[in-house]
Amino acid sequence: MNFKIFLEQDEDGWYIATVPALPGCISQGKTEEEAKKNIVEAIELHLRSLAQDGVPLYQKEGRKETFVAINL
Repeated sequence: MNFKIFLEQDEDGWYIATVPALPGCISQGKTEEEAKKNIVEAIELHLRSLAQDGVPLYQKEGRKETFVAINL
């Protein structure tokens, strides 16, 4: 299973990795490689936790994901 991740460097030089498909799944590392390695472990733990709590990993059939825009 492949997941898209985002990598950002913070003000202290650490790389922060997040997973858009898994809100709250975040990790970090001193290098990009370390952040990638750590986010893999975070994804595995996140998915195990969801499974233990009975949260489905896939969207229900017939449910549509879309976006709306607002003006502020």
